[in-house]
Amino acid sequence: MAKSKADEKILSYNDVVLRQSDLDILNGPNCLNDRIIEFYFSYVSSLFPSDNILLVPPSIAFWIKECPDPASVKDFMEPLHLSRRKLILLPINDNSDVCMAEGGSHWSLLAFDRNSNVFVHHDSSSGCMNEYHSKQVYKVTLPYIATNATYKECPDTPKQVNGYDCGVYVLAIARVICQWYANSGTQYADTLWFSHLEQVSPSAVSEMRNEILGLIKGLMAAPKSVA
Repeated sequence: MAKSKADEKILSYNDVVLRQSDLDILNGPNCLNDRIIEFYFSYVSSLFPSDNILLVPPSIAFWIKECPDPASVKDFMEPLHLSRRKLILLPINDNSDVCMAEGGSHWSLLAFDRNSNVFVHHDSSSGCMNEYHSKQVYKVTLPYIATNATYKECPDTPKQVNGYDCGVYVLAIARVICQWYANSGTQYADTLWFSHLEQVSPSAVSEMRNEILGLIKGLMAAPKSVA
């Protein structure tokens, strides 16, 4: 009975289906899963509607990283139209097992800005745990963005103070980057969004869990035609 309750569908939002177990994750000190990240990426996309911005779902970012067949990667990448995007955000997970759903233990964020022609990796762990996985995604993605962009690790990425908030840091940083781009990104490509990362503090990240939880509950309470 407990399992069926956890699997109960609570919300359909765009192409994302959330279940009771996702609420349980947000309620406690737990690492975020793919569904919560995909849901919030979809929500942020609705806040900043633009063909220039692409927030890639975790499942697609994982397939980009782990797909063993170059031909399949091409078929998979072309519908994303990466060559015309100005800002691309990809969640990075350290799972390398394509047979393991919801695998991995750490999230980070890889961001591409076309104006500055650079991929920037934001890892909230002190040891930059996902550098290898991020570079894998960078190498596979590079041929499809129609520019010879460079790669850099961001040493000033806000750092988590526990072992479970990495996914929330990804969401918080992604939102900051989208806000930066929407407000002034095309004017200040040289400095990028780095000065805005001070918004991503441990207290802000903790509050963001509650914010996402409230967002989901609000959508659940909305008319069925919206939810």
